[in-house]
Amino acid sequence: GAFQKKGHCARILSPEEAERLAKDKVLVTDFKQTKLEKEAQKNWDLFYKRNSTNFFKDRHWTTREFQELKACREFADQKLTILEAGCGVGNCLFPLLEEDLNIFAYACDFSPRAVEFVKKNSLYSPERCKVFQCDLTKDDLTENIPADSVDVVTLIFVLSAIHPDKMHLVLKNIYRVLKPGKCVLFRDYGLYDHAMLRFKSGSKLGENFYVRQDGTRSYFFTEEFLSQLFKAEGYEQVVNEYVQRETVNRKEGLCVPRVFLQGKFRKP
Repeated sequence: GAFQKKGHCARILSPEEAERLAKDKVLVTDFKQTKLEKEAQKNWDLFYKRNSTNFFKDRHWTTREFQELKACREFADQKLTILEAGCGVGNCLFPLLEEDLNIFAYACDFSPRAVEFVKKNSLYSPERCKVFQCDLTKDDLTENIPADSVDVVTLIFVLSAIHPDKMHLVLKNIYRVLKPGKCVLFRDYGLYDHAMLRFKSGSKLGENFYVRQDGTRSYFFTEEFLSQLFKAEGYEQVVNEYVQRETVNRKEGLCVPRVFLQGKFRKP
């Protein structure tokens, strides 16, 4: 079973969890941090080499959670242009294209291998989708997408993989291609998510920022940090809240607290 609640209060840690996080103060060395930044693309490429298209489940929840994918239309069959920034192997992209025949999608990913997997998918059609490799922190999106042309951008479990010092560059880049009055739909890891509490000592890169064993990195967002990040790049905040899910495995008697941050930010 699972239950979900949304709101502005961060998850409260148990005394044991708080103690464990408080003790974990040792940061990964500067040398290793620099190496991880340099090898970020290689590490994600290896991730997709190992896991192929099997790691993430197809995300059929996107339209349920983000009614804006339908609500941003002015009339029923209006053609929508979307950008999926950080598309991975298309787990979000293909369910959307299947569900809604009036969408044209731009999709990009950091990993050349992920982009190849998208192109090889039987549902991929150049008439409905343009996919390209892109480092969102430095490759100008307007080289592939006209400025001010996109109705909605999805940024789902992408920003957390980027160094916090470079996140603003991604938002600036997306801003250029988004139409005025339109939104970025955001979902990513929230503070004190189960994944954050599972990191072993020696994995910490900075405040709320960790490295996995495979070299990929993950940041865990607070509502305040996310709000400041978007507002600093000129976006207006429409929605920004924690989504707390508790997944209960009755057989093993385990209760897994998942925490995400979900938001909607508009370009004026």
